[in-house]
Amino acid sequence: MTIRSYIIGMAVSTLLCFGAWILVLINIDPFTANFAGLVLFYLSLFFALIGTFTLIGFYSRVWFSKNEVIFSHVGPAFRQGVLLSLILVGCLALQSFRILDLWSGGLFVASVVLLEFFFMTR
Repeated sequence: MTIRSYIIGMAVSTLLCFGAWILVLINIDPFTANFAGLVLFYLSLFFALIGTFTLIGFYSRVWFSKNEVIFSHVGPAFRQGVLLSLILVGCLALQSFRILDLWSGGLFVASVVLLEFFFMTR
């Protein structure tokens, strides 16, 4: 797989996930939705954010390091895209359950940052 096909596939997948998220926003009422409706909302948002953060992270890595191998940026950009998406969707889910405050949000973000430090050292 070439880097170009990876970027195009990621961009198309991200657009499809944003389309699914918009469809969920339009068609599902959050006050009358069951558990499946909320899961669809969070999953479609999660996958759309993964693609967005991965593409932004990949292009920013390539832009800041001009003389390195481009393929070496794919893995860390995807991992950090997943972790950033997990932080945003996790905090949004905690807020929807009315348990997000400074301490719970801070501990959640700190645990994800520690997970990233673990992956960086391996």
